[in-house]
Amino acid sequence: MMKSFGDMMKQAQKVQKQMSELQDRLTEERYEATAGGGLVKAVVDGKQTLKEIKISPDVLKDNDVTLIEDLVMTAIGEAQRSSAEKMAAEYAKLTGGFKLPI
Repeated sequence: MMKSFGDMMKQAQKVQKQMSELQDRLTEERYEATAGGGLVKAVVDGKQTLKEIKISPDVLKDNDVTLIEDLVMTAIGEAQRSSAEKMAAEYAKLTGGFKLPI
């Protein structure tokens, strides 16, 4: 048990600093996902911001706009999900599973 309110505040500041460092580190990481057997590739950062999208010329041959849209949405969604899961897992490690707003 902590000895005083001051000790508790020091611990809170330490955790806050660690969370800030973690956010900075995770923001720099990249998360990639593909759809359609690699026809579409999406890359997001740790904040789930889209950084890159690649579409194979092969998917354009059929002129199926709906298919292309679906593949793009799937790839982006999977990359964002992967990024969010990684961030949640890292925060859980830092906070001992205590849920904090991110």
